[in-house]
Amino acid sequence: MFKKVLVANRGEIALRIICACKELGIPTVAVYSEADSHSLHVRFADEAVCIGPAKSYESYLNIPSIISAAEITNVEAIHPGYGYLAESAYFAEVCETCGIKFIGPAPEIIDLMGDKARARARAAEVGLPIVPGSELIEEENRDEAPRFAEQIGYPLIIKAVAGGGGRGMRIVRKAADLEEALATAQSESHSAFGSAAVYLEKYLVNPHHIEFQVLGDEHGNAIHLGERECSVQRRHQKLIEETPSPIVDDETRARLGNKVAQAMRDIGYQSAGTIEFLLDEDGEFYFIEMNTRVQVEHPITEMVTGVDIVKEQIRVAAGLELGYRQEDIALTGHAIECRINAENPENFRPSPGTITAYNPPGGPGIRVDSTAYQDWLVSSHYDSLIAKLVAYGRDREEALARMVRALDVFIIEGIDTSIPLHKKIITHPEFIKGDYNTSFLERIGVVK
Repeated sequence: MFKKVLVANRGEIALRIICACKELGIPTVAVYSEADSHSLHVRFADEAVCIGPAKSYESYLNIPSIISAAEITNVEAIHPGYGYLAESAYFAEVCETCGIKFIGPAPEIIDLMGDKARARARAAEVGLPIVPGSELIEEENRDEAPRFAEQIGYPLIIKAVAGGGGRGMRIVRKAADLEEALATAQSESHSAFGSAAVYLEKYLVNPHHIEFQVLGDEHGNAIHLGERECSVQRRHQKLIEETPSPIVDDETRARLGNKVAQAMRDIGYQSAGTIEFLLDEDGEFYFIEMNTRVQVEHPITEMVTGVDIVKEQIRVAAGLELGYRQEDIALTGHAIECRINAENPENFRPSPGTITAYNPPGGPGIRVDSTAYQDWLVSSHYDSLIAKLVAYGRDREEALARMVRALDVFIIEGIDTSIPLHKKIITHPEFIKGDYNTSFLERIGVVK
């Protein structure tokens, strides 16, 4: 096992990793920006190093500063969490070159799955169903886009090859809108990711967004931990997730899950990861992408399986075999997660500022992953996520009841939060019935 791990992230995921390391008996090093000097991940790590000013590109995305912090503290490994450098093949290579273990998959796997066009092709090779799509579209073959679109058919969606979080993504419903949407998507992609490469994909109307959690090790083992329903989204950003999905039966879960696990064995995947699918109105699943990191919503899978995903990531990176076989995995009960964001619930504008009162919920079946506290300053420099509220129950009905109770007593004052929005969603008749898809928020008038 590692003698010391540096956590190259901030906020709740940094604290989550530190807690996992504490249970494994591994000392930790936190890195932080000047704006995060009073954050809980800094307080609870064994050591802490300031790596730069508040802006992310000068701190949490500053690879030389992070590597320097790792070297002066003599760490053996770096855990990137999610976001920032978690899916940077270059960062993983730099760690490798410096003799530091990157807690994640190999650089070439990150590179492969980070390129959505190549990932689609590889997914098809290993037997996963894919959505009909186009070749890579760059500046030199941009004039071929109409032909690709005609072959695929409308509506379609433009996706940035290096994209994520909905950036570089546009829905096109008719041919007359293609040129403008393509220019906008490529410009946005270039600004966000340094690449204007995109591709076209058939747009599935009113699908469900279903993802499978996977774990693999360097000994050829790979398993799945069931699926998560992630269809409650705003502009491709998830707001609520649950597991198991209300619409996936045991037979489908086993069939697709085993196919996913076999695909991970075929590509030699090591670490935690997520295979994402769209489920259309005809009951067909289509691979859309893979995330080569731990997901924001991993806690709900931990609640229903009893598997500590972050600890397994660390164990696997240390060269150990997975602590589980597929036959050990059983989904027990039901779990729901609400992403509590610092934003106005009516217009979704970020709401930075100082939290003047903070009272997280507790009681049976409730888990809160957060670094928020009274008098904590929510910075305008970072993502608006301030807490992940998870409710677990023996069944979906009990999990929903506990979530409603938890939202009612979750007090955060001084800033606006998404708690009122979550209450509206959780108590909506369609959500209660499990009858919802990716158009749910538009359909109930929450977003336009």
